[in-house]
Amino acid sequence: MEQRLIGAIEAGGTKFVLALAREDGEVLARGRIDSVSGEVTFPQMCAFFRQASAEHGPIAAFGVGSFGPFDNDPASPGYGTITTTPKTGWPGANFIAALAEFGVPVVCDTDVNAAAIGEWQAGAGRGCGLIAYATVGTGIGVGLVRDGAVLGGFGHYEAGHVPVARAPGDTFAGACRVHHDCVEGMASGTAIRARWGGELAGKEQIELIAHYLAQLAAVLLLTHMPERLIFGGGVMQVPGLIEALRRAAEARFANYIHSPHLDPGLERYIVTPGLGNDAGITGAIALGRKALT
Repeated sequence: MEQRLIGAIEAGGTKFVLALAREDGEVLARGRIDSVSGEVTFPQMCAFFRQASAEHGPIAAFGVGSFGPFDNDPASPGYGTITTTPKTGWPGANFIAALAEFGVPVVCDTDVNAAAIGEWQAGAGRGCGLIAYATVGTGIGVGLVRDGAVLGGFGHYEAGHVPVARAPGDTFAGACRVHHDCVEGMASGTAIRARWGGELAGKEQIELIAHYLAQLAAVLLLTHMPERLIFGGGVMQVPGLIEALRRAAEARFANYIHSPHLDPGLERYIVTPGLGNDAGITGAIALGRKALT
């Protein structure tokens, strides 16, 4: 059977990763463009896919994983739209409209949900029923996948905005313009730069950020009981942070939940992405595969 082609888009707040892939996931063409604004970036995105299609064949479907807040409800009139983001030039940008020239189905979700699908399918979540994927970067987002399907209600989860208990003596105002001292406001890359004027460094800083991320880990454990917690994103690449997070999370869990999933030290339970930086685009290809059906 001939392999149909999928256009995949991982739309992050800083950059778009683009790929043309076969149904089996083999990537034929890959590109990267800056997330400037819908007006600037969308035409560049479409130009990439026109060129890739001219070289490799017609595109049969698209899968999109986008930064948000994002309308991922297929029943909504605004499906595929970036909504209340503070990023200039992006509120109201709609992927369905931008890709209309190709005349093929488009399935959209958040970038973190796409990454969660990718990790469940081919990364650190393989073999699990339910996983939680948290991305810690410019912002903090969470996606949950059970047996390959994203969990959610009328919209995507916003677990990055759960309130957190401040560390003793921490007087930082919080970088979230809405909630201030939510986990994103206290531990995201934006918060780290606002707090210290640069990137995360040093044991004291790492322990403080782990204090807040451990509270997110506890919320995910207590509300969803995932079989694995995967923490990705640029901030999690700081040496020593994943180990500090495991220590802080184990202390926060306080041996309240007894399960073979919770190994001593949490080295198997709290992990980094198995696909590295390819989790999001792998999930976007999976969304495109869903569009084919």
